[in-house]
Amino acid sequence: MPGKPSDIKNANVDELVEALSTEEAISLTLGVGKWFTAAVPRLGIPSINVTDGPNGARGRRYFMSTPAKCLPCATALAATWDTDLIGTVAAKILAPECKLKAASVLLGPTCNIQRNPLGGRSFESFSEDPYLNGMMAAFYITGLQGEGISACIKHFVGNEQELERRGSDSLISERALREVYLYPFMLAQKYAKPWSYMTAYNRINGTHCSENPWLLTEVLRKEWGFDGMVMSDWAGTYGVPEGYHAGLDLEMPGTDGWRQTSKVIRTIEAKKLSLDIVKDRARAVVELVKKAANGAPEKERSHDTAEDSALMRKVARDAIVLLKNDRNVLPLKADKLKTVAIIGPNAKAAYFAGGGSASLKASYVITPYEGIVEALPKDVKLLYTEGCQGHGTAPTLTTRDLTTPDGRPGLHGTFYLKRDSQGHYSEPVEEFILDDLNALMTDTDLFFSQQEWYLVLRGKLHARHEKTTFRFGLTVAGRANLFVDDKLVVDNWSWGTSKGNGLWDPNGEVSGDFDMKPGVAPNIRLEYSNLRRSIEKDKDDGPSPNAGVRLGGYPLLDEEEGIRDAVEMAKVADAVVVVVGLNGDWESEGYDRKSLDLPRRTNDLVAAVAKANVNTVVVTQAGSAFTMPWVDSVNALVHTWYLGNETGHAIADVLFGKVNPSGRMSMTFPRRVEDVPSYLNYGNQNGKVRYAEDLFVGYKHYQSRGIEPLFPFGFGLSYTTFQYSNLHVSAPSTNDADFTASVSITISNTGSVAGSEVVQLYVSLPSGSLIHPVLSLKAFSKVRDLSAGKESKVTLLLDKHAVSYFDDRLGKWRADEGEYAVFVGSSPYALSQSSKLLLEKGFTWSGL
Repeated sequence: MPGKPSDIKNANVDELVEALSTEEAISLTLGVGKWFTAAVPRLGIPSINVTDGPNGARGRRYFMSTPAKCLPCATALAATWDTDLIGTVAAKILAPECKLKAASVLLGPTCNIQRNPLGGRSFESFSEDPYLNGMMAAFYITGLQGEGISACIKHFVGNEQELERRGSDSLISERALREVYLYPFMLAQKYAKPWSYMTAYNRINGTHCSENPWLLTEVLRKEWGFDGMVMSDWAGTYGVPEGYHAGLDLEMPGTDGWRQTSKVIRTIEAKKLSLDIVKDRARAVVELVKKAANGAPEKERSHDTAEDSALMRKVARDAIVLLKNDRNVLPLKADKLKTVAIIGPNAKAAYFAGGGSASLKASYVITPYEGIVEALPKDVKLLYTEGCQGHGTAPTLTTRDLTTPDGRPGLHGTFYLKRDSQGHYSEPVEEFILDDLNALMTDTDLFFSQQEWYLVLRGKLHARHEKTTFRFGLTVAGRANLFVDDKLVVDNWSWGTSKGNGLWDPNGEVSGDFDMKPGVAPNIRLEYSNLRRSIEKDKDDGPSPNAGVRLGGYPLLDEEEGIRDAVEMAKVADAVVVVVGLNGDWESEGYDRKSLDLPRRTNDLVAAVAKANVNTVVVTQAGSAFTMPWVDSVNALVHTWYLGNETGHAIADVLFGKVNPSGRMSMTFPRRVEDVPSYLNYGNQNGKVRYAEDLFVGYKHYQSRGIEPLFPFGFGLSYTTFQYSNLHVSAPSTNDADFTASVSITISNTGSVAGSEVVQLYVSLPSGSLIHPVLSLKAFSKVRDLSAGKESKVTLLLDKHAVSYFDDRLGKWRADEGEYAVFVGSSPYALSQSSKLLLEKGFTWSGL
């Protein structure tokens, strides 16, 4: 792209902004294509590239994308409760990965609150607790920006659901907005100073976030002192002058934007906007370019090293939470096992991340099955069955399933520009090998335009050992037909067949079955067009703006028979590992979950296997909560979230005791959906989302209502035991906004093996005229690798945030005089030590 990073680093921003023409200033406030800022070659201002995160750096291409490293999802990162580790992986994995993708800005972290586990993007956000959320974000951002890559913290603010997200109005009281939803952003701003923010799609109390002057100017810039750049979420702007006046610096993407030069000039001529304001917005973009332009090569690359894999394996295993270990079933002793049964729909599946814009093409994935097998001696007898199926849409076919006509992994693809009424194509325009059958073809740097074009994919499906019915699933934005051995198996071309709205809509899949013969590899031909169908027969509505095709497939399973097979295996095995959970079909951007149930016959499978073998170990994968009706019949239960590339290795490390599990829950798992704080007011009512649970989100609700959760926030077991003693709370250093106090405690490993413990500190405010949660997390620390019989003294620091609440009458933060209760323990339900902190004089404050 034009301009050189070395030039802009030494430039005088005031002089550059002064020299901008009207057209140049406007151009800087609107993206170019999907991923770039505008360049001004005349003044030496280069464009910079942004890339989707937050658990990896996908790069700017969806179609034929470059492989990338994938970290655990945000709920998993928070489950480590290890801020230093999060900062390290941001610096050593995410920042270098951005540079390999020629990106200067990573679109992350996501700091929305886990208000309800049904939220489609819950896995992208750290926690239900604003303090844990904010501190994880702060270290993530510090690690990333310390390597010259801008974080773009998102979605600012109140975007906790996917339903009608562009039009919904989040109605939140000022106290809840300050103490819960803005709080993690405030902590990140205080401790890490993000270089950029991304606004949320929704409204806050009547005004869209991208047009909200109170949010972007009064709070973010004036009160918190933010001096960076604010960009919109993609297509998250809704007019011209409103965003400029509110403080929105950059509209993204550049395709079909409101801030096209002609529209902005007409707005200026109409006196609804001034050039000075446009230049103020352009200034923020230039300042970010000056900070973040890194001179990375334009061509995207991937590069995996042993050191990277080791670090990803560490953070993945540190996120795993041991939820049950009755009868000391775990750790499994590999050298004592003769027969091991590995069961479940998630065992051999590469479920390493959630769906939507956080997804990417992983450079490699170790499945749970592969990790477990690798950890076992070679002479162990292995039994495997799927048991039941857990996908929503047909699992995307991969290079493990398909070969080109000449035997290479993937499908041979050919692009054409025309097709006649008999189905004959014009001369081919381009040929290639497609290795990713989840092909979103909206990249603006591809050779084709938004006009009519066609794609034909050809190859073979790998042969099966036995006769089976294979079910294909075809999802399109556009239209497509699938032929198997020249037989039309899936018609997603004809008028009236499409039910969905694109590749992220699970209702859009059309299925068809094909009977496969043993040892025979059938021929596959997929014909796709970017032309949309009309509701009228034999007509089309022109090119789809979101062209794409996803081809999935799987052998049909008689689930009753599958569960019977699983039970028979469990009866004869020395150890049984059942791997179940959710995946990107159920947890994804674009839609919310319908229930907290595990899919299909999963619960029946777990219950039946656990009954057949008392030593069954259940391994669950999901980015957020789900119900477990079988939980009381299971002795060993491990929750693993989505763990990225090193999924299988990390799981095996915990199951076989190579590491002692140290993850702690980053959110509450309820016993039933009716117990969720927002149960009665989640989702839109005539476009309005009432946050009626107010301050009582997550554990604060469960404790205030006396509701026992399935597994509480902060909870997690270990292969050893810990004892807390000698709690001491220092007197406050001052009784004003410079308030500080220290809390010390001794942690002893009273078990037989080394382990890590998460020390959690909660504060209870004095009773007064306003209601407060019973307890609020205000500090935590991870004691790493404490040897058996050893002890460690931990010191936790408290500041004014620990004793304050937001007084909506004063419009300020307030700390009241009186006695504050301080509790320390391993979760808000296991607080073994308590003391008092006396504040002799109250105070108020604002800002950070």
